[in-house]
Amino acid sequence: MLSEKIKNIMETNVITVESDEDVVFAFEKLMKNKISAMPVMEDGNMVGIITATDLGHNLILDKYELGTPVNAVMVKNVISITSDKTLADAVKVMKDSVPNDDIINQLPVVDDGNLIGIISDGDIIKAIS
Repeated sequence: MLSEKIKNIMETNVITVESDEDVVFAFEKLMKNKISAMPVMEDGNMVGIITATDLGHNLILDKYELGTPVNAVMVKNVISITSDKTLADAVKVMKDSVPNDDIINQLPVVDDGNLIGIISDGDIIKAIS
């Protein structure tokens, strides 16, 4: 099952946030939609990603001033994958792309520079179960 193509498993209805959105509203959007990460968009292009873990942690610690925009706190070097890759490829990217044995749990799917989907660790687990 790990040979299945990402394009057959990925979520195509990607919930995104605009780069100038307030971090509080972005966090609320993550929680409302029960997702752990959102690509950040600017003029129709993906320019970053935010995670519920990062935003929630920093909001609890009161590290953001009122009105802090998403683009001030987003991860700019987004690790992504193309839709023609396999689930095995996605697992390898999720595991090998960050230090300290951390794992990426959401991978934007980008073809020809365009965000076309997202695949999560949960999507992969469902596909191989």
